[in-house]
Amino acid sequence: MKILSTFFLAAAAAFAVNAAEPADSVTIFMIGDSTMANKPLADENQERGWGQMLPLMLQGPVKVDNHAVNGSSTKSFIDEGRWDKVMSLIKPGDYVVIQFGHNDEKAGKPKKYTVPGGTFDENLRKFVTEARSKGAQPILMNSIVRRNFPVDTAAVHVDRDDNPPVGFENVKHAPEGTLLIDTHKAYLDAPRRVARELAVPFVEMNTLTHNLVQGLGAEKSRELFMWIPEGKYAFCPKGKVDNTHLNIKGATIVSGIAARAMAEAVPSLRKYIVTEYNYTY
Repeated sequence: MKILSTFFLAAAAAFAVNAAEPADSVTIFMIGDSTMANKPLADENQERGWGQMLPLMLQGPVKVDNHAVNGSSTKSFIDEGRWDKVMSLIKPGDYVVIQFGHNDEKAGKPKKYTVPGGTFDENLRKFVTEARSKGAQPILMNSIVRRNFPVDTAAVHVDRDDNPPVGFENVKHAPEGTLLIDTHKAYLDAPRRVARELAVPFVEMNTLTHNLVQGLGAEKSRELFMWIPEGKYAFCPKGKVDNTHLNIKGATIVSGIAARAMAEAVPSLRKYIVTEYNYTY
């Protein structure tokens, strides 16, 4: 399994959210949830969205404008006016990366919940058709995998974005199985379906990240997620175990996977994406 060099991870840790932006550059807009979003850097915060690290994978006159936000679903992204904001900024030749699902599946939260095959698909279609109306290229993705290794493989572990388990010492030794079990179910199919229907480039981020996490296994894959020991960082003195959100290392690796997949799915993007890395594996 490939791992990035210490040098590369150090660069990722120091990376500022707002990189230099050439005035004449193409923009990759990103809309989605907390797994993609920019995270604050204060108090040694170790959490990153993979979209926050994507600029490290780019070259040439291209910039990232990341509008993903914690807790966002397709419904809340529209209802809160966030999509209108993105639409006001898009220009011909830009790209719009669309990745939702983690919060659309929250049936107990009516301000977020959507139905796969119904409102979830409708909202994805809206993003696609309206982005195209501005001359942009939409790119659909499904959700990255949750780290979920239950002892009972028939069980679905619940580790929601806005309520990860806290208290590292109390839960780090909880037994886990060896098989990674999906938690997103039908919310993975909707982006695939809309992509086929509307002939949109599609990136199978769930399968790509599932293969990454399963390949590492239950213990090693903790290094990609927010498994924070007690007493180590100012942002989280009590520690936490969070199997949804990525740390610096995880977000950097996932952004590289996403970048290479986008280069494959969208030929016009290839010249902007660094697809070869001279790092040890």
